[in-house]
Amino acid sequence: MNEASRDGWRQTAAADLPAMQAISDAVHGAYTEPEGIFAERLALYPQGCRTLERGSAVVGYIITHPWHRDTPPKLGKPLGAIPKDADTYYLHDIALLPAGRGGGSGKAAVDFTVRQAVQGGFADITLIAVNGADAFWAAQGFAYVEGAEAVTYGEGTYLMRRSLR
Repeated sequence: MNEASRDGWRQTAAADLPAMQAISDAVHGAYTEPEGIFAERLALYPQGCRTLERGSAVVGYIITHPWHRDTPPKLGKPLGAIPKDADTYYLHDIALLPAGRGGGSGKAAVDFTVRQAVQGGFADITLIAVNGADAFWAAQGFAYVEGAEAVTYGEGTYLMRRSLR
């Protein structure tokens, strides 16, 4: 297999967890989460986890899963389970190193999330934007949820939602 054939998004594997932790630390700063959170999300909802490779290097990841639209998961806290009464598809985390940016990687991650949400029968996708990413998410069709400050991660973070209908 040549290096170029491994470029792109693929299913996340447990072996990717250390790289995901390093990417989160590099990209998210104060909003990084412990590796155990990534491991739990992968165990609970593997179909919502993808890893981005460029050559033989992991350069990004995305974690998505069903959840409750008005009470997003708390930063760094385990979920315990995916709720049976979930009413939104939650984009928990996306992180791309500079080597993973460009070439449509972000759009491909959003497209993956939309497909997962539609297949799951959800009417919308919810996320919390951090580190100035709200501009990117707005360009992807997400809107700010008014009055949601109490459920974000603090100043400069925003609950955002994209309707799929």
